[in-house]
Amino acid sequence: MSIRDLYSGVSPSTIALSTANRAKPPPEFTLVDYGVCILLLVLSLAIGLYYARRGRGQNTVRQFLLANRSMGSLPVALSLLATFQSAVAVLGVPGEIYRFGTEYWFLGCSYIIGLLVPAHIFIPIFYRLNISSAYEYLELRFTKTVRLCGTLTFIFQMVIYMGVVLYAPALALNAVTGFDLWGSVLALGIVCTIYTSLGGLKAVIWTDVFQTLVMFLGQIAIVVVGAAKVGGLGRVWDVASQHGRISGIDLNPDPFVRHTFWTLAIGGIFMMLSLYGVNQAQVQRYLSSHTERAAILSCYAVFPCQQVTLCIGSLIGLVMFVYYLDYPLSPEQAQISSDQMVLHFVMDILGGIPGLPGLFVACLFSGSLSTISSAFNSLATVTIEDLIRPHFPEISEERATLISKGLAVAYGLICLGMAYISSLMGPVLQAAISIFGMIGGPLLGLFCLGIFFPCANSTGAVLGLLAGLIMAFWIGIGNMVSNMTSKIMVPPPNGTGFPSYRNMTIVTVTTLMPFTVSQPTGIQRFYNLSYLWYSAHSSTTVIIMGLLVSLLTGGTRGQPPNPRTIYPVLPRLFALLPISCRNHLPCQGYNQDLSYETDTVPEKMSNGMLTSCGEEEVVVMPEQGHIQGDHGHAFILQETSL
Repeated sequence: MSIRDLYSGVSPSTIALSTANRAKPPPEFTLVDYGVCILLLVLSLAIGLYYARRGRGQNTVRQFLLANRSMGSLPVALSLLATFQSAVAVLGVPGEIYRFGTEYWFLGCSYIIGLLVPAHIFIPIFYRLNISSAYEYLELRFTKTVRLCGTLTFIFQMVIYMGVVLYAPALALNAVTGFDLWGSVLALGIVCTIYTSLGGLKAVIWTDVFQTLVMFLGQIAIVVVGAAKVGGLGRVWDVASQHGRISGIDLNPDPFVRHTFWTLAIGGIFMMLSLYGVNQAQVQRYLSSHTERAAILSCYAVFPCQQVTLCIGSLIGLVMFVYYLDYPLSPEQAQISSDQMVLHFVMDILGGIPGLPGLFVACLFSGSLSTISSAFNSLATVTIEDLIRPHFPEISEERATLISKGLAVAYGLICLGMAYISSLMGPVLQAAISIFGMIGGPLLGLFCLGIFFPCANSTGAVLGLLAGLIMAFWIGIGNMVSNMTSKIMVPPPNGTGFPSYRNMTIVTVTTLMPFTVSQPTGIQRFYNLSYLWYSAHSSTTVIIMGLLVSLLTGGTRGQPPNPRTIYPVLPRLFALLPISCRNHLPCQGYNQDLSYETDTVPEKMSNGMLTSCGEEEVVVMPEQGHIQGDHGHAFILQETSL
């Protein structure tokens, strides 16, 4: 019985009567298809070499890691989109829609808030501090220890994810198209390492722009050709509706149900905040914008692009569902995993058109290249800025730039090594993807603790991060262990479950929750928390534990945090009240000046000790000697080395 038989509601006997097993040989890659894939790699490499040559003689860390803060909003927006629109998502979203219906489509509701908060809270704070690494913020707000903990957590997160993103699509390509497995892994890894290490962030952003366009073209080609073969998008929608694939709004508040409207809309907000708010790969792109306003506009521009991408992926899944109703899978094809299903579909509908299968494979390569290059560059940034420069502050710009390029090469080699380890993991590939989500939540909680809660101290931050990581790994690993030891049954359209382990290569993070024969109770039920609540749960744990520990350890002990590292939530809310009411509020004294021009770039802030000195708030910017005054408590920033 095929996967299509199980989930479509159409009986095997009806299918057997409707059509016979297809005997035609599977389509193969032609020279034209190989040429399209090679052309993608060559053009990506050429862009990197071009910016490497263009930037010769300007060897500064600022240029290599932040593109000299010269990027416009549109290329930054497309790069933001491409960074996490990996090949896993290109394969996973259609597979999710094909198997479970359009419930996942409601994730788009989380995009607007998940991008508005970074645009109006995180970006202004990071940009005005003029930092290179998001984790520099943690030292300015807390201490070097907190910064180190955040940096090491991020490195662990990205190193694991890099190998999976590189290896998993290559494995699927090998299984379906016969594309050489390690040849594609090496080609992607080497090309990506070269243009990232030579061209820096500017090369990464412009190759992301090119690769995003290739991804769109490849996916649109599938929708157009596939819809034409099954009678148009109108028939696709009608047939999918008849077979229950068009999902309604499920308002069930149960967090243990895999997908509901609340899980996707609210849990998705936390996932988006962890990706687009505090992840170094995205923050680095915001900081490369030539003005703060351009950075904010790039975040706004991501919203429609994300919606279009989600719609195209969902349409591919629906077209694929209808196609395999008309042309059922053979018994051998029925055993493949959902990501391989998408590639089989591509070869079925595009195999007779030279160049189009190669275009979709180029689309997959683009997804991998954009994600991996972003990882290389962000890892090199946090390593040089957070781990090397604080211990060697006298290092010259030329040497720091050279070290940054060497770090990009080193992380490229680590990525290839992680790809090899991933090949030995088997089912643990799914665990690696869920780990990426589990780590993002605690990091989000750490930044929110610093930005929104002035009373939080460094002890609370460290212990809160540790508690969040423990809770996230406890639930995530408990979920996987519970799944491995339970008898797996076929899930309903909005149920949760894994395909058979022996038949799968990688399943996107949207299909990681288990469905067992009996309803779990007690701690087993806790392990069935929907994966979309992971970020919300772990980030909330960090905030609650951090605040409790901070209060028990005396808070900031008379030394308020640097006011430019805080977003004044209560003052902003109280500003909406009438003046007569505000005059009677006891907590209106803590405020900060965020009013200077958004088109200017302040000098880099240094960490400081805050002391009281009178009736006026004085903020000294050490490198400029600029003083800003505001009525309220007084603070002086004294420079210390980073």
